[in-house]
Order: sequence, then structure tokens, then C-alpha cells
Amino acid sequence: MTDARLTPANGRVAASHLRGQVDADVFVDGDPFSVGQVVVDLCAAPAGRRERQLLLGAALTVYERRDGWAFVQCKRDGYVGYVPESVLVTPNATTHRIATPATHAYATESFKSRDLLHLPFGAEVTVVNERPKFFETPNGFIPKKHLRPLEQLFSDPATVAQLYFGVPYLWGGNSTRGVDCSGLVQAAYHACGHLCAGDSDLQSDGLGRLLESGENLLRGDLIFWDGHVAMMVDADTMIHANAHHMAVVYEGLVQATLRIKTQGNGDVTARRRVL
Repeated sequence: MTDARLTPANGRVAASHLRGQVDADVFVDGDPFSVGQVVVDLCAAPAGRRERQLLLGAALTVYERRDGWAFVQCKRDGYVGYVPESVLVTPNATTHRIATPATHAYATESFKSRDLLHLPFGAEVTVVNERPKFFETPNGFIPKKHLRPLEQLFSDPATVAQLYFGVPYLWGGNSTRGVDCSGLVQAAYHACGHLCAGDSDLQSDGLGRLLESGENLLRGDLIFWDGHVAMMVDADTMIHANAHHMAVVYEGLVQATLRIKTQGNGDVTARRRVL
């Protein structure tokens, strides 16, 4: 059975490689585009529920454009959904990503100039020129200290997750403007060069390896409950985005496990190690 979150088919159109696997009126190869908006919801249906979010510079394949909405698949994680046509821009070869919790793009190479955009961690831009303290991009001038080349990956996912400390909880969120539990894990591991699904059930099924019951927890290990995931920052403390605190917080594993069970969400279902 196919997973609709990862299957580029909506009944009217489907990706060419799905011919013979799904029903559709027409099969197409799709066209490459990029996300031209800072943060955009990836919706389950036109103007529908948010499934995940896409950040500036994300590469997409567009399979259908209809009534102001585009049916797309994100190249990085394979997620499928709808975005407003207005966010699509000509595909561009991004070179750098925002490597701090947030930054601004300015009108000139001066921090006193007008700020054009507020950019979250992980958004991707194209550097066209280097100035003493700023990189020039088509989106504006960005402080050099806030960018790093795409190939310069982070080495520790827990360090990335800690950049999100205090970020408000947002169901389906994927940015430092708002994030949910699986979005936090995905951002952390993507920044370290690891493919990672955007939902906790998929992460629990296929991310890294299962830990045996006697194995000690290490920094970066993942703890799963039904519908929830957290990341360990040391052997006793985890960081997670959660609706109880409505934010990304640190919480002791023992205390969190008791609280989550008391709330009726059950016991830990899996422990996984990616690195």
C-alpha cells in the first residue's frame, strides 16, 4: 500500500515512474521549481490542512498547476502536497544555508539598512558576491557569519536541535518560527547530511537502527512514543518540541516518560541511533 505523503499522484495526475502502480488520468515527468517564499505550508489539499512546511530555496518537482495551486513533491524528503502557485520560482542552484537560528537579508551591505527578509535556520540562498562582512544574494545582503556552504555540514544533530530551544510548537512546523517534534528531528539530521522523513512514524520505522534494551543512551539518540519523538542531549536529558509546553524544551527522560504515560500516550515504543 502506498503512502499518500510520499506518492506523487492525486487521481488526475501522477509521476511517470508510477505508471502501472497507481490510477491517474495522465502521467507526467513534472517540472523543476524552487520555493521562493521564506516559509510555505505544504498542504494535504488545496487550501487544506498543513502537512509539513518548505523553506526558501527548497527544490520541488511540480506535477500539476490548477486553480492557483501546485501539486508538488519536495526533492529532499519526497513529501507530496499542495502549495500556492505564487511561491514557485525558476529553479536555482543554492549555495549556502542559514546556519544560525535566524538572520536578516538587508537592502545594502549595512546592518543599518532596511531589512528585506527574516530568514530561519535551514533556508537556502544563492551567493552571487562576497563583501567584507556580507554575502550578496538575490534576496539581499546577509551577514557572512550567519551562512555556511551547503557542503559544510553540521556534525552533531543535538547541537542543531539546541538551536531551536524556545521555538514555539507548531503542528507540522519545520522552521525556527514554529516546529513540531518530528520537524525538529528532521531539521537536525538534514543539517548533518542524513536523509530523514518528516513524520515520527516514518522516522521510527526507518531512521538509523533500533537500540537493544541494555544499550546506554547517547547524545543524538532518538526516543519514540506513539506520535511523538525526542532527541537525547545526554544520557538523562532530552530536547523536544511538544504541545504540553508549546515549545522546544529540555526535559528529563524519566520525568517526561512518566508525564507522557500519565497523559494517556503510552510507553516508549522505540529507541533509535542514527550516527
